[in-house]
Amino acid sequence: MMTPRRCIAVLAHNEEARIGRCLASLLPLREGDHLHIIVNGSSDGTADIARAMAERHKGVTVHDWQQGGKSRSWSRFVHDELREVSPVHIFIDGDAEVLPGTLHALEVTLLTRSGVNAVAGVPGNGRRALTYRRSLAARHGLFGDLYALSGDFVARMRARNIRLPDDCIGDDGLIGALAKIDLGTLAEWRNERVEVAQDAIFLCEPVSLFNPQTWRLQYRRMINYSQRHYQNLLISSLLESGGATALPRELTPLYKAALGDWRPRLGVAGWFDRLALRRMAEVAK
Repeated sequence: MMTPRRCIAVLAHNEEARIGRCLASLLPLREGDHLHIIVNGSSDGTADIARAMAERHKGVTVHDWQQGGKSRSWSRFVHDELREVSPVHIFIDGDAEVLPGTLHALEVTLLTRSGVNAVAGVPGNGRRALTYRRSLAARHGLFGDLYALSGDFVARMRARNIRLPDDCIGDDGLIGALAKIDLGTLAEWRNERVEVAQDAIFLCEPVSLFNPQTWRLQYRRMINYSQRHYQNLLISSLLESGGATALPRELTPLYKAALGDWRPRLGVAGWFDRLALRRMAEVAK
């Protein structure tokens, strides 16, 4: 069996409402593509929709895992389930749809820019889409909804057993940081190792002021953002002192020693910081 030219991984947790549109936007698969649908910790019909697609199309594999967590599932797929490393690895969230030409734009950017480890896609909808696109370009950022990694980068992560901590919330931020430091330390940070492909566009369901369900989702998301802020403080310290190989399997055991030094920020973020710190203190007991 030949190594796939492009490995496409969709990570989905309870996405039965949108996973169908996500998968449809990836079709038709190009010859040499292999699509992996990674259903993790889902309690709805996400896996059934994924399996139905796999039955209709060649080159599709469904991974249905009881244990959830995006970072944990990402590492499990890359390190434990992936049989061969492809030249291009594309990662997509299960609630995102990609526009025509997007996968090609990611691939071309990745393969034609020397020294690039990762390429980010950009949002195509939402009231702040243009702001996000400009910000990504300016800071060489990476959204977890859609990005590509070079096969060389993935192979080196596997060879050195560099995994995302299972409980890491900011998986995209950490992957972007690892790409910029080239799996070294913060002293080796180079923004140009992450590129942004403005023609690689994804669509997500925006937060609606008229939908209370999205309010609740956004509220939980804001607490997670605050927890990610404090996790990033830990991760930055680890990457500065020991580099990528210093990342632990879990960040939670490190909370207890750090909680006494952390304070909520000013403004609205401080409210969510307090909720996040309370949550982290509970799991640190």
